[in-house]
Amino acid sequence: MSAKLPNNVPKKPKMEGENDISSNGPDAQAQEAIEKIDELQTDIDRLNEQASEEILKVEQKYVKLRWPHFQKRSCLIEKIPNFWVTTFINHPQISTLLDEDDEEALHFLTKVEVHEFEDIKTGYKISFHFKENPYFENDVISKEFHMNEDGDPSCISTPIRWKEGKDLTKREMENNAKGKRKHEDPESFFSWFNDPGDAGADELGEVIKDDIWPNPLQYYLVPEGELDDEDEEDEDIDEEDDEEGALDEEGALDDIDEEEEEEGEDDDEESARLKNEG
Repeated sequence: MSAKLPNNVPKKPKMEGENDISSNGPDAQAQEAIEKIDELQTDIDRLNEQASEEILKVEQKYVKLRWPHFQKRSCLIEKIPNFWVTTFINHPQISTLLDEDDEEALHFLTKVEVHEFEDIKTGYKISFHFKENPYFENDVISKEFHMNEDGDPSCISTPIRWKEGKDLTKREMENNAKGKRKHEDPESFFSWFNDPGDAGADELGEVIKDDIWPNPLQYYLVPEGELDDEDEEDEDIDEEDDEEGALDEEGALDDIDEEEEEEGEDDDEESARLKNEG
């Protein structure tokens, strides 16, 4: 409940030399400064918009200039066996999304391309090119990300034409129907193509576009020792967790044994007392 001030509070006498609020004192100066700042801010905002437009034009220019180099790079990559599957396996984020079946299917991946739409702001398209394989009929599987005028994201994917008995995403649907938890059998990497999800928060698409596509060679050439070191670190962490868990369990067992011993001693004392009374 808010407190109310009494109506008959005497006014504080005005000191000599004190400025009135309505006078041309500090308050009037502050108001004038605010108005000038607001005018300057309008100019700054206009310059920011102009900068964004010019930056966009520069980006568009260099997207076109880079494309022939990307095409030459793709031709060279096709001469390297298992380049893309190795790149994905070596990538710290994408590797966590791959199981053995995904890796086998990705051995047939020959080319990855990222096309940014002409005005850049409205989206991009990721295309996976495959040679003939035992999993699906498609030569190319794509996923497009679009941004409309209102800023609402959406995506469109190529339907994968799986060969009989080879649908890697069907396993996930069967497990969901059986009520299995996701961590017992993770979804296939290829489920990403079928997932409309939140197109504005598609981390995998952003990783491919912004991290892998500009320089896939850096992940293909990851030294094997570095991967082994990472695996060893993970194993060390797991071992430490296991040891801590074992210690906690031993401590809990010791506490239980001590309690049982104390209870046994109490029972012995009670039995002796009853005999004496008898």
